[in-house]
Amino acid sequence: MGMWAAGVAGTGALVVYWKVVGGGYTVLVAATVVLLGGGAWFFDPTPLTAVAVLLGIGAALMSRSPGQAGAALAVSSLLFLAHASADSRLLPALTGSLALGGITAEMVLGHWYLIDPRMPRRPLRALGVIGGTGVALDAALHLIPGISASSTAIIVSVGLFLTTLVLMMAVWFCLGYPSYPGVMAATGLSYLAVLTGLGSVILIRALASGAAPFG
Repeated sequence: MGMWAAGVAGTGALVVYWKVVGGGYTVLVAATVVLLGGGAWFFDPTPLTAVAVLLGIGAALMSRSPGQAGAALAVSSLLFLAHASADSRLLPALTGSLALGGITAEMVLGHWYLIDPRMPRRPLRALGVIGGTGVALDAALHLIPGISASSTAIIVSVGLFLTTLVLMMAVWFCLGYPSYPGVMAATGLSYLAVLTGLGSVILIRALASGAAPFG
């Protein structure tokens, strides 16, 4: 959950920096960060996660000041990333954060676009690229060295990764459709990608740690 919170806070900081949305979006993203980060703190209470959660709350309170809110989210992201990599390596924590953060931010910003269709689509495309790239790098990082697991587990893991990647590619093409339904379709696909992406990130780490979820 700390990895997920790091990704959402980092991509949220990017969107706030781009200044394509108002303070309401900042509050929504900050609330998401606090919810995910609060879960990370609950299961593993550390000073890093506590400060990161407080920064998420601060970002919500400073939503009318994009510069300050964005900075608070960026620092919160770094703290959550440090927490996520404390018991492992930095690179897997970073690729997992990019995957989950990019896909989740794509879904949240897509819903915001449905409220304000005048918003440009470039940020949505950028978040889609971040999420898709993160998923691909995360899978490559774990699968290329080889995982000792049952064939069923490997097939399910690869299936989740490929499904997520295809969904994010579909999001990209849907955003190229000029009318409003294009973003509606992209938002729905990104919602599905959050589910499959989360499954991919969790399962691939379970297999890499030697767990046998399928016997």
